[in-house]
Amino acid sequence: MSEASQKKNNKSSIIIALLSIVIIVQAIKIYLDSQKKDELNQTIVSTKDELSSTLTRLDSIKTELDQKISQIQKLGGDITDLQKVKTEVETQLKRSSARSAKEIAQLKNQVEGYTELLKNKDEEIEKLKSVNKELYSENKTLKTKQNKLSDSITTLAKNKNELASKVAIASQLRIENAKVTGLNSKGKERESPFKNKQLAKLKIEFNLAENKVAPIEGKKIMIRIIDENKQVLFDVAKGGGTFTLNGKDEFYTAIQEILFDNTKQKLTFFYEKGSDYASGNYTIEVFTEGYKMGSTQFSIK
Repeated sequence: MSEASQKKNNKSSIIIALLSIVIIVQAIKIYLDSQKKDELNQTIVSTKDELSSTLTRLDSIKTELDQKISQIQKLGGDITDLQKVKTEVETQLKRSSARSAKEIAQLKNQVEGYTELLKNKDEEIEKLKSVNKELYSENKTLKTKQNKLSDSITTLAKNKNELASKVAIASQLRIENAKVTGLNSKGKERESPFKNKQLAKLKIEFNLAENKVAPIEGKKIMIRIIDENKQVLFDVAKGGGTFTLNGKDEFYTAIQEILFDNTKQKLTFFYEKGSDYASGNYTIEVFTEGYKMGSTQFSIK
């Protein structure tokens, strides 16, 4: 083989070797680029999954926050920090899903912090429930005591009113030893029944019974002479008038104003009708301060 041919062959071998090296390098580069692309794709997929999972957890935290805020608010606790966190969570949920790995890591850290906060709030809720239970028990006890006190006051007032009513009734005056006689024109007394011709005027006498409860004070004592027809003998010119009895105006026949001194004092009323009495039975009733003190009767033949 000639020297020129040998050189030509050597040159071709070198060229082939270089091309082989270039091809091998290119193949390696293509392989490495493919590997890097696969790794990048895997990283992107992993990042998306991680972000999606974190956002799902964040949405769950928002629901828990709403529940905790409602519970604590009903129990009278402070919800300022929870409302602030809720605002942060809502802001994160509204953001675009395109985030860097660093942002995702920061978001995961925030989610962990929110989770820890919710756990602490569970403890706070239990404490608030315990406090509210104690307060309810104390309020119930206090209300029971107030009701008992109110009942006692009501009972005391009722007893006081009943006692006042009993004292008022007990202090009412009564008459005793009532006697009705008739006087003729000469002043001679006769006992019932009376005849008109022998009756110039009536004399009504009685004592005020002893009453240790009744106070010493001025009294107006009224008598009513009532015939068989339930009509009161009444004449203003002869000392008659009206008084209130059971809420109604009633007539009286005669009246005296006295100082009741609780000495069984004796009262005497004289009544001159000025005309004949109708035959029949008559009743004399004695009143003071709207109640009847007693009564007696006489008859006309």
